[in-house]
Amino acid sequence: MEGMAYGAGKAGGAFNPKTFFQQPHTILRILSWFFSIVIFGSIANEGYVNRPDEAQEFCIFNRNQNVCNYGLFMGTLAFLCCLAFLALDVYFPQISSVKDRKKAVLADVGVSAFWSFMWFVGFCFLTNQWQVAKQEDNPLREGGDAARAAITFAFFSIFTWAAQSFFGYQRYKLGADSALFSQDYIDPSLDAGAAGDPYTSFTAGGNNLGQGDPVGGSSYQGINGEGGGGYQEY
Repeated sequence: MEGMAYGAGKAGGAFNPKTFFQQPHTILRILSWFFSIVIFGSIANEGYVNRPDEAQEFCIFNRNQNVCNYGLFMGTLAFLCCLAFLALDVYFPQISSVKDRKKAVLADVGVSAFWSFMWFVGFCFLTNQWQVAKQEDNPLREGGDAARAAITFAFFSIFTWAAQSFFGYQRYKLGADSALFSQDYIDPSLDAGAAGDPYTSFTAGGNNLGQGDPVGGSSYQGINGEGGGGYQEY
């Protein structure tokens, strides 16, 4: 697109919140951020139960502490990652360097693909351990809704992060208009100095003013050579 670099115009434009929140990748980041809160909150609040004859609580997913730890850690990390990329999206139109924009877009593609894979692993892990959980470990089936919510939103997160990676790749394919965006930063003062020749002063005949330069082969003298009244030819 003419006048664009990786999906955004030239740096220096005013931030438009309405346009920003209508962008597909912004909507997907907000959804991913919300899903990570649901996963983290479900496991943290209702992900640990105990038998009636026990005081110690265990992970609701087959009493496997690794499952709950995985959900808590990945949910928290995904939450922070979404906030970081939202901040980058706000700042992105102000980036004047095409190379920096390219790095940001490639990071978006790679990180989003990574999170899509990690949530696929998490979904399989949570689902498997929930299916093999013994009923005697949780006879009242406490926390069942929370467990299913964590599994469901882990599944949704696979697609929201995958879609972010896709839109990031689309922005990468747009590239930049090389006619409007320079690839490297050039100091304006150095660029201006290199554009013109150095300044040289001009002197008439190599002499300073006020020294009585000869005009037309004559010099001014007075009558009888005393400096007043006429001209005497050489």
